[in-house]
Amino acid sequence: MERDAAAEVLDGIPLPAFIVDADERIAAKNAAARGVLSEQPIGRKLALALRAPDLLSAVAEVLAEGGRREVPLRLTDDGQYRVAVSALEAAGGRRVLCVLRDITSEAQSEAIRRDFVANVSHELRTPLTAMMGFIETLRGPARDDAAARGRFLEIMDREAGRMNRLVRDLLHLSRVESEERVRPRDPVDLSGVLRGAAATVRPAAEDKESRIVISGADGAIFVPGDADQLMQVFLNLVENAVKYGARGQEVRVSVSRENTSRGPSIRVDVADTGEGIDPIHLPRLTERFYRVDTHRSRAEGGTGLGLAIVKHIVNRHRGWLRIDSKRGEGSVFSVILPET
Repeated sequence: MERDAAAEVLDGIPLPAFIVDADERIAAKNAAARGVLSEQPIGRKLALALRAPDLLSAVAEVLAEGGRREVPLRLTDDGQYRVAVSALEAAGGRRVLCVLRDITSEAQSEAIRRDFVANVSHELRTPLTAMMGFIETLRGPARDDAAARGRFLEIMDREAGRMNRLVRDLLHLSRVESEERVRPRDPVDLSGVLRGAAATVRPAAEDKESRIVISGADGAIFVPGDADQLMQVFLNLVENAVKYGARGQEVRVSVSRENTSRGPSIRVDVADTGEGIDPIHLPRLTERFYRVDTHRSRAEGGTGLGLAIVKHIVNRHRGWLRIDSKRGEGSVFSVILPET
């Protein structure tokens, strides 16, 4: 196979691909391979172009024995590939065709899945271990101790509630993720949703001597959406503002209109005057199980999934979630929803 002909064949392959000669030099490469091989010239030794022991071994084996191999390739920019190494038989001798498939996103998805399973296991194991310990104690030393029995049952009830909330949020998250590509179209009165969320959270606010004040939502404001999911969004945000805000504060829920790249939109700001959040945490707040203060979040009954659910619901409504916060000045969580 002539070099020009080889290059012509490679250009028809949509994936990065290159050919290696019998002396393990790069004989040809297509345009897509330039991102992998950079500006490595034709004729350069593959070992000098790529530091990839597995790939070099596979190329040597295929040159010697023929056939096909598949090996992983990790680049310095965190790109991950699977490389199909195949023998090319020609009159001039055997060559090797290397075709690269980018699996970076697959690898990232697998890492996210592993982390998710590990986090769920950890979150469930902690209350389960506590409950099993109390059950063992109640069956043994505390069997006839009424005071200990009452105290342990109260703790067990709290831990069972924590597991129930976690399972509930996992089911909500699964449902929202499965529906994320289907935009809801039913008209929803956002003013009614906000008043309902405030009414639900108001007893908790009163326990902290705080107030929930809504402005800009005197009349009906309609957006296309899913009423239950939007209620879930604002319940979460208002509840968080009450939980993590200062005692005796005023939680402000403000509604306004603004023009966005998607046309006229409704903006809802939920602001508290709490401790605020360090900017280093802001990009990760909507990750599943990410907590700024793990101990406090668990003490308040949080599962670490609330903002992840909020993010997916807002995405399903083709909206935006913005978070602004300064240490010592409180936080503002903004949801922007298209009106049409």
